[in-house]
Amino acid sequence: MTEREERELRELLATLREEHRDLDMAIFALETTPRPDHLQIKRLKKRKLHLRDRIQEIEDILLPDITA
Repeated sequence: MTEREERELRELLATLREEHRDLDMAIFALETTPRPDHLQIKRLKKRKLHLRDRIQEIEDILLPDITA
């Protein structure tokens, strides 16, 4: 992997982590409303899970598991 590719992956990782945090706050805000929109919450949670999986994929690329 070139330095440029690594830098781009790290930038993407930072962006995905930020979006993951934002979704966490949005879900919390929706859950604390008097009449929460359960369908919207479910969609946001599904998006959050997708982001978590993508974050893990990128972390695996950047920090490969080295077995001896």
